[in-house]
Amino acid sequence: MNKKKLKILGIIIAFAICFPLHFLYDKFPNFITSIFSPVNESIWEHMKIIYTCILLSSLIEYLIYKKENIKFNNFILNIPITSILSILIYLIIYLPLELLFGHSLFLATLLLFIVFIISQIISYYILNIKEIKHQDIIGVILIILSYIIFIFLMYNPFKNHLFIDSRNNTYGINNKKKKE
Repeated sequence: MNKKKLKILGIIIAFAICFPLHFLYDKFPNFITSIFSPVNESIWEHMKIIYTCILLSSLIEYLIYKKENIKFNNFILNIPITSILSILIYLIIYLPLELLFGHSLFLATLLLFIVFIISQIISYYILNIKEIKHQDIIGVILIILSYIIFIFLMYNPFKNHLFIDSRNNTYGINNKKKKE
């Protein structure tokens, strides 16, 4: 299997993981699942799905790369860069569409699939560029920092459109009511 086929597999894996991940916290509400899965229906909490799906699909790809003895560079750094760019791309496209058409599950899911395609294209190029010095350390730090930010914002969300759970008009995991 070559890198391009693995990237196609990565799209399928990431997309397949996102559905059970969406409901993980609902089924098993605890601190660990809250790190990786949305704790409410806010747009921001759903960005954890993108990040975690890319992380998990990358780890599966890594095992295949090693088994197939496929050469790659910058693997660890690839994960946070691809994930963060994917979140930004999703938000840049989704937010204006949501303002124009309102929330659409079909549109959100289709966009998620498109973002996973884009993420794998970005990942392909990162894995093929020259090895970046200290990429493992930088990558691990960025992954840990990303989840620290997710945790912080889960408990201390901004009071704006991105962080509100429109189902019950609350913010974050503490279910703080929106001030009217």
